[in-house]
Amino acid sequence: MTATSAPVRPSVPIPGRRPPLPVVESIPRHQLLDQASQLFDQASRAAEAGDVADSAQLILKALDCERRAGGVGPQVLQLIKPRG
Repeated sequence: MTATSAPVRPSVPIPGRRPPLPVVESIPRHQLLDQASQLFDQASRAAEAGDVADSAQLILKALDCERRAGGVGPQVLQLIKPRG
């Protein structure tokens, strides 16, 4: 007698419910800041070469890295206990 596994059903989105967020590996803060610095340098070179659109895209990517670096670490709201 062979064991058969249950059929796998495709995940069907449930109306009014968001799909689960993908698991994102945590990147250390210093790596994000280093990446932001490199992107700002690339943006500066692109602007000097006259490629304004590419420079703008690189600046946005660098700002995103800085924003993400600010969110690395313990979440303060989870550490605060309500008085009660």
